[in-house]
Amino acid sequence: MMERAYGSVDPEVAASWLASIDVSDGTRRDYDLAFRTWCSFVDSCGYDFDGLEEQHVLDFKEYLLAERRLSPAATSLYLNGVRSFYRFAESRGLDNIARNVRGAKAPRGFKKSDLSPSQARELIASFGIADNEKDARDKAVISLMLHTGVRDVEVMRADRGDLGTRGGHEVLAVRGKGRDEADEIVKISPALDRDIRSYLKMRGSLPSSAPLFASVAPRNKGGRLTTRSISRIVKDALKRIGIDDPRYTAHSLRHSAITFALLAGAELEDAQAMARHSDISTTMIYSHHVDRLANAAEDRVAELLD
Repeated sequence: MMERAYGSVDPEVAASWLASIDVSDGTRRDYDLAFRTWCSFVDSCGYDFDGLEEQHVLDFKEYLLAERRLSPAATSLYLNGVRSFYRFAESRGLDNIARNVRGAKAPRGFKKSDLSPSQARELIASFGIADNEKDARDKAVISLMLHTGVRDVEVMRADRGDLGTRGGHEVLAVRGKGRDEADEIVKISPALDRDIRSYLKMRGSLPSSAPLFASVAPRNKGGRLTTRSISRIVKDALKRIGIDDPRYTAHSLRHSAITFALLAGAELEDAQAMARHSDISTTMIYSHHVDRLANAAEDRVAELLD
């Protein structure tokens, strides 16, 4: 079975490569899947593994985009896995045929739409007093995402013990993207703190290792939410205020929070710190978006025409 999974590549070589890379377990699984897909592609095309060249990797890239219809981000992830293997192979004296193959270029701008401040306020207010555990949880989840820009996976990973105080401020320690430890923080505002505490009060005493946001389903009562569950929570709440559009997702709440920070006058570096972007150029995309609308040339045109 292993030999079929990796085609003509020695499974022990593949195993050695996977064991050697310094990545999270999730990324290792992604790279393994990417490499298996590459091996399957090579076999299906009838190529000889020992005679592969850079053009074959480029063909694989085109196959992922055109035939598999993967997104640019997913295609780039697959190519990262293939490049990782060939870097390992190069250390063993083989040609690195993937060295110069770049990832797929994603379209500029936002993939998802963001909310206006009034829509965000309406979304939180739509829960009212939230007098049951499910509504209180959902309100706290959405309030957290809108106030701090945390990702759905970070909401999923949060533990009860990650809530705390630093320098007199309420904070949540966050396990960021690609991280195993909660080594980053977001600040909890008084309004957000009330939403979270109101929810936790309904759950009673909890160990620090308990999930901060838990399932209320009978089959998984008290268990950790999945990202799919969080997506459904957000989608259901958006529909309640009249937004039923595939462009609006859980990730839209993160987009909104970062945009709100810049709209409210936060410095670019401070917005970067809140968003925990490793590269400030990512935050600059949001800044450009805000500046583009605030100084839109269309307004000048409207002054002449309207």
